[in-house]
Amino acid sequence: MVRGPVGAWAVLGALLWGCGLALQGGMLYPQESASRERKQLDGLWSFRADFSDNRHQSFEQQWYQKPLRELGPTLDMPVPSSFNDVGQDGQLRSFIGWVWYEREATLPQRWTQDLSTRVVLRIGSAHYYAIVWVNGVHVAEHEGGHLPFEVDISKLVQSGPLSSCRITIAVNNTLTPYTLPPGTILYKSDTSKYPKNYFVQNTHFDFFNYAGLHRPVLLYTTPTIYIDDITITTDVDQNTGLVNYHISVQGTEHFQLEVSLLDEEGKVVAQGMGGQGQLQVPSAHLWWPYLMHEHPAYLYSLEVRLTAQTAAGSVSDFYTLPVGIRTVAVTESQFLINGKPFYFHGVNKHEDADIRGKGFDWPLLVKDFNLLRWLGANSFRTSHYPYAEEVMQLCDRYGIVVIDESPGVGIELVQSYSNVSLQHHLEVMGELVRRDKNHPAVVMWSVANEPLSSLKPAAYYFKTLITHTKALDPSRPVTFVTNSNYEVDLGAPYVDVICVNSYYSWYHDYGHLEVIQLQLATQFENWYRTYQKPIIQSEYGAESIAGFHQDPPLMFSEEYQKDLLEQYHLVLDQKRKEYVVGELIWNFADFMTDQSPMRVTGNKKGIFTRQRQPKSAAFLLRQRYWKLANETTYHWSAVKSQCMAKTPFTS
Repeated sequence: MVRGPVGAWAVLGALLWGCGLALQGGMLYPQESASRERKQLDGLWSFRADFSDNRHQSFEQQWYQKPLRELGPTLDMPVPSSFNDVGQDGQLRSFIGWVWYEREATLPQRWTQDLSTRVVLRIGSAHYYAIVWVNGVHVAEHEGGHLPFEVDISKLVQSGPLSSCRITIAVNNTLTPYTLPPGTILYKSDTSKYPKNYFVQNTHFDFFNYAGLHRPVLLYTTPTIYIDDITITTDVDQNTGLVNYHISVQGTEHFQLEVSLLDEEGKVVAQGMGGQGQLQVPSAHLWWPYLMHEHPAYLYSLEVRLTAQTAAGSVSDFYTLPVGIRTVAVTESQFLINGKPFYFHGVNKHEDADIRGKGFDWPLLVKDFNLLRWLGANSFRTSHYPYAEEVMQLCDRYGIVVIDESPGVGIELVQSYSNVSLQHHLEVMGELVRRDKNHPAVVMWSVANEPLSSLKPAAYYFKTLITHTKALDPSRPVTFVTNSNYEVDLGAPYVDVICVNSYYSWYHDYGHLEVIQLQLATQFENWYRTYQKPIIQSEYGAESIAGFHQDPPLMFSEEYQKDLLEQYHLVLDQKRKEYVVGELIWNFADFMTDQSPMRVTGNKKGIFTRQRQPKSAAFLLRQRYWKLANETTYHWSAVKSQCMAKTPFTS
């Protein structure tokens, strides 16, 4: 049977929408067009950390009122990047509190003098809490470190008009039980051991809490009457592709919209008028995952033209959105893309690299995608937070399937299941769906990773959260990733796909590879017997330090990592014939963590080093993934549209 939204989901979803949890306004990716311009603000910014005991001196002295250099010494800080690893100051590397960024931006004359131009400041990611001023005027605040936010600054820069503006962004990386991800501040009050006012940040996740302006900051323009948002869902009827669109416009209620869908050769294949409708594409090219089809990742272009008449004359706005036509469905034992069984053979990743931390970097990104394709990986999970928008765009282009995960990692305290936490988590899912809803590569939402889902409040928390996500996007399945026992997990009843993390012969039964097959088979059988839902082995692996060799295999050697994976693969090969629909290795590459006796300069479970060099396990996985790909490639002549019946998860 195909699983989908039922009456209860719809009722609770309507209540959530009625409570105002649906976000207002769109978050289209800034692009240049005949009506839009953009100005990158990447590069060196002035930077200063507030090292005062209470971390609040910067607000008492109003650092936003004048240039930072007039208030004290500043550093040059590259944007985008994490601030932690750029310098040689150990105090800054582990700093918790407010840091300040500042940049003077030169403005084109037409932006400041043409009052029919709207000027927007957009921050791709500021971890964790950000406050923004322009010329000392407070313009925006945002909570959450992995999603974009923006603010219209037209009135500020057009009052004068100004030839430049000073942008000041204060960023605080403090995590509390109510943030996402959560954390706690531990004050060390024993003055015989610690200095006065000494505190540390504790977290319940295993990656370093990098902070700063991690993604591009830019200014862009639109007309004052503009295309605000576009929502696309797709379906297939026989050989005809169906593209359903909904377009929202701001600035006027009187406008005309023209919509054209172009193929990859630039030929118009369908046209429409108005703010919503359906485009029909005969003999449509479907968006297929990498290695599943001989022509994967086919993208159409949806061109939207807005025209409106004003007292000053005609106004136009143009926006182009890539569109992949594909369907997604879930049965009791399969995950279907375009009506065909899809098997996730991929990785978990981190946005993490030397020096730049979590800072966005094009060369690193392209290298990672080249490695993914070399590996034969067809998918990854955005563990454990949303990745940069440019990552999602490349996934669309290359056919890499994505499980799109929220920053809900380390939810282990009772306080983190409070109504305050739930409200924020609902808002974050709204922001995530709003940003990524049109990416064909995104086939499933993950609301959390390894929460303590045996706690009593977890049932209501995850029921509400998953219901809300389904209301925001009924077209995709929803999950969270668990490491709880199947008998005590209170959130699992509400997911569409069971995603399980397990580390047999690593975190317990150390060194005993011989127990993996029994324990893993038992895990799968217990989960499937209880829930009758498809299962993904969403994490498994072992640490290896590159160049460490032991035979017979010992922990931390490349041989042990390789042999552990092979034991998992023996069971996966049995169960994928039944109800296991995927395997995602932990991890794609080594990554930084907090310091502890368990970690040797970070987590070494990568099949590649942090510098993207392969360990022995990478070659093992490459051999396996290409073998799996050869078993599941569908040729166009064999793909029959009758397999693509409409489903509750069609998108």
